[in-house]
Amino acid sequence: QDSSDDIEDVSLFDADDDVSRRSKKSKIRHPVASFFHLFFRVSAIIVYLLCELLTSSFIACMVTIILLLSCDFWAVKNVTGRLMVGLRWWNQVDDDGRSHWVFEARKVSTQGGKTSSEAESRIFWLGLITCPMIWVIFAFSALFSFKVKWLAVVVMGVVLQGANLYGYIRCKVGSRKNLTSMATNYLGKQFLRQTMATEDQAAS
Repeated sequence: QDSSDDIEDVSLFDADDDVSRRSKKSKIRHPVASFFHLFFRVSAIIVYLLCELLTSSFIACMVTIILLLSCDFWAVKNVTGRLMVGLRWWNQVDDDGRSHWVFEARKVSTQGGKTSSEAESRIFWLGLITCPMIWVIFAFSALFSFKVKWLAVVVMGVVLQGANLYGYIRCKVGSRKNLTSMATNYLGKQFLRQTMATEDQAAS
C-alpha cells in the first residue's frame, strides 16, 4: 500500500444518533442544507454563462465565480454531506509527512434502518455528479473556442467540485481497489445482460 494514501475509517458525530427514526424517507429534513448544496454550485454556473451579459469586467466575474466555488467546496465537504447523506471526508498529513484519507460515516440505527432521507440523498448525489460534468464541458468549450482567459476559471471549477466528487465516492465505496472492483462488476453485469438478451432474441 502506498504510504501517501492511507485510509482510516472513523465514526460520525454521536449527536447524529438522536435523529428521529419516524421521519419519512421522502421528507427533506434539512431544507437549508439542501438549498445551499445546490445554491453555490448552480450560481457559479449561471454567473459563468451570463457574466458577459451582466458586466464587461472579467476580473469581477472571475472573482465572483471563484468565491462561489470556494463556498460550495467548503459547504459540501463539511456541512451538506454530513447532514444529507451522513458522510464526510478529509485528508490530513501526520508528523512523518504521510498523507491520510479520513472518512466519516453516520452510524446505522439499532434497528438497521437508514436515518438519511432518500429525497435528500438524491438531491445530494445529483448535484454532486452533474455540476462537475458541466464544468468539464465548459473546459472543453473554452479550450476549443480559444477562450484562454476562461481556462483558469473552468479548471478551478473542475478541480474544486471534482475533488468533492472524488472524496465522497471514495467515502461511499471505500478504497481505489473497491472502486475498481465495483466498476468491473458493473461492466460484467452489463455484458451478461447483453449476452442474455442476444440469446433470447436468437431463440425467438
